[in-house]
Amino acid sequence: MNTGDRYPFNRRQFVGAGGLGLAAAAAVPAFAQDSAQSAASGGQEEALPNPTDKYPKPPFPRQSQPWPGLASRMDPRPDHGETTYRGHGRLLGRKALVTGGDSGMGRAAAIAFAREGADVAINHLPEEEPDAREVIALIKEAGRKGLSIPGDIRDETFCRRLVDETVSGLGGLDILVMNAGRQQSRPSILDVSTDDFDATTKTNIYAPFWIIKAALPHLGPGSTIIGTASGQAYDPSPDLYDYAQTKAATMNYVKSLAKQLGPKGIRVNAVAPGPIWTPLQVSGGASQEKLVHFGGATSLGRPGQPAELGSIYVQLAAEDASFATGQVYGSAGGTGQP
Repeated sequence: MNTGDRYPFNRRQFVGAGGLGLAAAAAVPAFAQDSAQSAASGGQEEALPNPTDKYPKPPFPRQSQPWPGLASRMDPRPDHGETTYRGHGRLLGRKALVTGGDSGMGRAAAIAFAREGADVAINHLPEEEPDAREVIALIKEAGRKGLSIPGDIRDETFCRRLVDETVSGLGGLDILVMNAGRQQSRPSILDVSTDDFDATTKTNIYAPFWIIKAALPHLGPGSTIIGTASGQAYDPSPDLYDYAQTKAATMNYVKSLAKQLGPKGIRVNAVAPGPIWTPLQVSGGASQEKLVHFGGATSLGRPGQPAELGSIYVQLAAEDASFATGQVYGSAGGTGQP
């Protein structure tokens, strides 16, 4: 008799099958425990939140703040995950620098990083100190080291000092999030002054160039650089002529740098948000007419909240995303992508 007829499985298949059996057996107690808990609660499972009404929808109240604006003074106040983000130790022992970490996506990333086990330095403008203090307090509540480094990243000398102070204060650097951005709505190119264009370009493009150059000597294999692009890189609004250009350039430098640094084991990616409720909008980034209806044209009928992007920054920074480089992760409520 052919042994293949008697034993249709080879050794590798048998071991694999056994492994599956063991895994299934191990899963039974957990499943039984979940079932018991469900029964104890009357068989009722908590319904998943509907993303369309999870957060505020337009119309929003008209409001204006001087640049750069404070999240703490917005109505409604943005959610950065202050009470909702739960860490799972995915970034234990890591050292992160987040520009624009006082509010918006930078704040959401800083909170998430700390709750995942990372020490975090945030950069912000001196005017944003009230928001920054809140972030540092949350980082320390998570049991991690938090540094607040105020200063204007449009200055090359400060950018170098920012990296030096981060490395000195945290004892190293292996996560770099280039998030700080400048956005000012102008109806026409004729309304964009040379000073406007220069300020936006220096904040959004020159600063990452200077900071990444200063940080590279400290970044070893396994380190990550994360840029913040935008849906504006793919589908620019007519009133964001200069801003949209810088976000297209961000997407491009991320892809270029990923190829350059990949052989060194350093990954480079970006997050591309759509309309997100941040101080960027109320401090000149959107007209009052657009602000009232902000985010209403998305598939979900509302703008995103910074808290909805925090986990994306964590995923791009985490070691288990080690094959992701040169990628741009969109989160735009169904809009803004090619």
